[in-house]
Formats: sequence, structure tokens, C-alpha cells
Amino acid sequence: MTLKTLIADDEPLARKRLRQLLSVYTDIEVIEECRNGNEVVSFLKTKPADLVFLDIQMPGSNGLEVIEAVGVMHMPLTVFVTAYNTFAVQAFEVHALDYLIKPISSERLQAAVAQVRKRIAAESALSVQAQLNNLLQHVKVGSPSTNSFPERLLVPNGSEGIFIATEDIEWIEAADDYACLHIGGRTFMLRETIRQLEATLDPKRFVRVHRSAIVNVRYVSKILREGREDAWLTLINGARVKMSKIGWQNLMATTSADPQSKHANRRSGQ
Repeated sequence: MTLKTLIADDEPLARKRLRQLLSVYTDIEVIEECRNGNEVVSFLKTKPADLVFLDIQMPGSNGLEVIEAVGVMHMPLTVFVTAYNTFAVQAFEVHALDYLIKPISSERLQAAVAQVRKRIAAESALSVQAQLNNLLQHVKVGSPSTNSFPERLLVPNGSEGIFIATEDIEWIEAADDYACLHIGGRTFMLRETIRQLEATLDPKRFVRVHRSAIVNVRYVSKILREGREDAWLTLINGARVKMSKIGWQNLMATTSADPQSKHANRRSGQ
């Protein structure tokens, strides 16, 4: 059986790479590439497809809005593609849906294709539709408008993705379009800007103390001042993080409103 496949991604290079990676599979035929959600909806409403690699973040309509517009019962087998860690990523694991993290590796794609083949062999179309429906319901209930913040983030680790608890993140360092997550002496690179992470994480726990740094307040040990302008934070693990004047104000506003943080400061001698 040849799987008629649709690639949906607003990045031309991402579409090209995925098409190249899929070219080695003789049972997969890429019949269309879409640049945005509206194109995906138009295509799927007029032409059949067996499989779609669906980017979550696209102009027009995002991946989840595409599912709603097409209708769960009419969606082909779906492999989600994402470069971002939002509340929806947690739902993928909860409901056992397939997903790929950019940049996509050939090993991870091979695993996703294997899962697709298993689903087809098991004739589990109804199960897939139920999972998509559960995902939509989960996302609606847990959307950011209800002040829900992710408890875990999905980060690339070699050829696979691993989940890490946000509470374990000690601090976050900006690196152009990436963010470095510092956790227990290890560093994980995440393809999100520090601004995107700041908007995603719980502001009662994670504070932007500098244009290039976010700290988890539970790991702050000391505040060091050098002159009138320069200030540094020392974390429990000994790391030093530069803090701006606005960052100082952000930290004070957060810790003064957080009884747990004040308790932690008293224990560290603050």
C-alpha cells in the first residue's frame, strides 16, 4: 500500500528536508506540500490523503485549528511537527499521538513511520480519530487563557526528544533563536527564543532578570551588587547570573508576592 502523503509547513527548507527524508520510503508518496493551515484545509476537503505531516505553528490556521476545520472524522493519519514547547506538546504524550521535533532526524522519522505502519496494520482509524478528539478537548481545557502553565517541556536530545520537568530548570540563557536550559549541571538547547519561553512559563516561578536570562526563583541563593548598576544572582548550584535594574524589580515583585520564595530567602540568609 502506497501512502498518499501531505507535508504542511510554512518553512520551505523544512518542507524540502522532510520530503528528502521521506524519499527513501517506497511506500510513501508525497502528493502535496502546503505552506499554511488554510491550504491544508482546502486540500483535505477536496482530495484524499492517507498521511499528513502537520506543523503546529503555521500562518492562517495552526495545526489544531486545521483538525477542527477539516473534522476529526475526515483527518488522515497525522504526525505532528513542532519546534515549540507549548501546552499542546504534553497532550501529544498523554494521548499517544505521533510527533516530531525540529530539526527532524532520520532516526526519529523512521520511528514515526514505523508507528504509522503499525496503526494501518491494526486498522485503528477509529482509535486515531478518538485520540485527535481527545487532544482537541484537552487543549481547550488546558489552554493558556485558563492560566495553565506547562509542567514539562519536550527538548531534543540527540536523535530523540525527552521530557523535562519545568520545576527542575535552574535558569535559562538566551542564545539567538535558541534557549539554553540549565538543569543539574547539564545544558539542553531548545529552539525557542527567551521571549517565547517567558510567555509560556509560570511568571510566579520564572523571572526575566536580564534580557538574556530567566531564573527559577526557587534556585536563587544570593543577590550580589557591584556598584550602582551591576548586580548578579548566585544560584544554589553556584552559578552566577547577571541581573539588570528591571530584572531586580521583576524579581522583587515576584518574591514579595510568593510566600514560598520568601521562606527560601530567609533560609539562605536574605
